[in-house]
Amino acid sequence: MRKVLAALALAAIACGGGEQAGQQQTPAATPSGGAPAAQPAAGATGTVHTVNMELRDGQYIFSPATLTIKVGDTVRWMNVSGMPHNVAFYGDKIPAGAADVLNTVMPKKMAPLQGPLMMNAGESYEVAFLGAPTGSYGYFCLPHEALGMKATLTIQ
Repeated sequence: MRKVLAALALAAIACGGGEQAGQQQTPAATPSGGAPAAQPAAGATGTVHTVNMELRDGQYIFSPATLTIKVGDTVRWMNVSGMPHNVAFYGDKIPAGAADVLNTVMPKKMAPLQGPLMMNAGESYEVAFLGAPTGSYGYFCLPHEALGMKATLTIQ
C-alpha cells in the first residue's frame, strides 16, 4: 500500500500535459490520439456522456465539473492531459445504497468506489449507472484530489 501511495504522489508531482476542452453526449468518438474510444458499457440503456479529465491553465479538472444524467445512462471519463487520472467516489457524498450499486457496475476497480488509473491520453473509463439511486454523487481523481480535481454527478 505504501508503494502505491508513493507512486501516486510521485505521479501527481510529475504530471504535465497540454490543454483541450469539450463535452460529448453521443456514442464513441475518436480521441485526439487516434485510438478508438471505448464503446458504451454493456447493458447501458441511455445516453453516453463524456467528461474530460485534464490539466487546463495549471488546474486539474473534470470538464464538465457538474453533470446531470438519468438512471441507465453511461458516463465516459476521458483522460485528456495531466495524467494519470482515475474516478473515485466519496463514500459519504453519494446517496444511500449507491455504494453497493457502484461497486457492482464499476469495472476493474482498484478498491471499493475507485476506478483504475488511466496512464495515457486517450484512455477512457466507463460506468453505466444501471439501477443507481437518484441523487448527488461527489467524486474525485485520486492522484489529483489534493490539487482540487473534484466533481459532482447528479442522477435523476
